[in-house]
Amino acid sequence: MHAVKGDGSIVGHTARKPGLFAGAVIGGIVGVSASVAILDHVRVASTGGPRGALIGGIVGFGVAAPIAVTHLHTPLVPVLSCALAGVGVLVGVRAARSVARG
Repeated sequence: MHAVKGDGSIVGHTARKPGLFAGAVIGGIVGVSASVAILDHVRVASTGGPRGALIGGIVGFGVAAPIAVTHLHTPLVPVLSCALAGVGVLVGVRAARSVARG
């Protein structure tokens, strides 16, 4: 099979770079939202509600996305930058808990 020349997926290739980036951002936000919903379901983010986790995760993803995009030529940096969304979730949960406690 012939490989498609482009930045990744076939859909991303047809939509060009702006479409690929927009799809990645939307997919990342959906992924963070789904993760926070799971955390809320298992009561990890229950104190202070999932709002802090969601905000922290989206901020962490927002920090990670440009880092990953500018370092696509390295195998390690894009993978490690994904952890920033998780760190953002944890920071958001902690911030929400501290606000809830007063």
